[in-house]
Amino acid sequence: FLFYFPAKEGDIDEIDAQYTDIILACTRNILEKLKDYASPNPLLTWLQSRWTELKDLALSEVEFEKLTVEAKIKVFSKLTTSLRRIPSSRETIRKQVDNYSVSLITALNEFIEDAQHKLPEEQSNIVVIADNLDRIIPLEKGNDRTSHEEIFIDYSSQLTGLNCHVVYTVPISLAYSSQATELRNIYATPQVLPMIMVKNRDNKPYSQGLDKLKEVIEKRIHLVDSRIDIDTQIFDSQDSRIELCAMTGGHVRELMLLMQSVMRYIDDFPITTKIVRRAVSDARDSTYRNAVSSEEWQKLAEVSLSKSIPNDEDYRSLLFRRCVLEYREFDGEGNPVRWYDVHPLIEGTSEFKSALDELTNSEHLAVSGQQSAFHNSD
Repeated sequence: FLFYFPAKEGDIDEIDAQYTDIILACTRNILEKLKDYASPNPLLTWLQSRWTELKDLALSEVEFEKLTVEAKIKVFSKLTTSLRRIPSSRETIRKQVDNYSVSLITALNEFIEDAQHKLPEEQSNIVVIADNLDRIIPLEKGNDRTSHEEIFIDYSSQLTGLNCHVVYTVPISLAYSSQATELRNIYATPQVLPMIMVKNRDNKPYSQGLDKLKEVIEKRIHLVDSRIDIDTQIFDSQDSRIELCAMTGGHVRELMLLMQSVMRYIDDFPITTKIVRRAVSDARDSTYRNAVSSEEWQKLAEVSLSKSIPNDEDYRSLLFRRCVLEYREFDGEGNPVRWYDVHPLIEGTSEFKSALDELTNSEHLAVSGQQSAFHNSD
């Protein structure tokens, strides 16, 4: 029995998140998905024991005993909604979950085990995918630790305490940090999902990757009408669609965002190259240029030339912000090899071009100087 939930959309505030929010999000989603297969009583009993404190948040004016079972279940949704949307309620809710996390997880596991017994045999293995947790913003917590380490390392016993398979998406900057070995010890080796290659290391277009991104657009549109010709009715040409795909850097979510941006600029189809470039320019100027500080342009230029990054906090931060993207390819022996490049939306900025020109010229001068010294020694 597999189900997925995007935590950022209904449960988690990415700017201010704690482990308690994730536990509560898992509880809400597991309860809603499996309520028809198992008795919710263990979780409702836990909720009743916390009712005095939670009722003060105006979640309900009714006595808990007088609520219907369905209304009691919906209280968990109200809790996660309050966590995400009402900052003044967060600490009260978090305190209840934190102080009584052991009993909450025990109740959730009783519910899960009941569902496992009642689900069809072929669905009795429950798998939960908690997505969007990789977008949680890192906050300094003191002692050189961030909220990422606090959530996924310090409170790992709570996150791994559920009696079912759970897949958590973690920030890539944490997966490549000094905590990498600890992450592996706790959760097994993190599976990194690289970008779809849109160009190779020589900066030449990679048609296989571009075709995959084109296919994503096709499948989305053909859900509406399979008869639509994408490159005549939606785009004015295949080149316009390819240009849009190339500007994503192989990031599927970026593809969706650019498509949404394009739709805001048109009154009717087809989408022209001019409109694609307008959407690209808007994303570049309103988002990615602002994501880079003045001292980071030089670092980005170095990545562009070397296709590699040092294992350094500054570069991990660029990865987290998607200013630098990770790719994988296979060597002659079939082993995966990582390489990195600058996001295409950043490559078009004047600041990046200046930094790249400066670095290229300095390397050229250094090579010329070495050659001159060599000839003089002769």
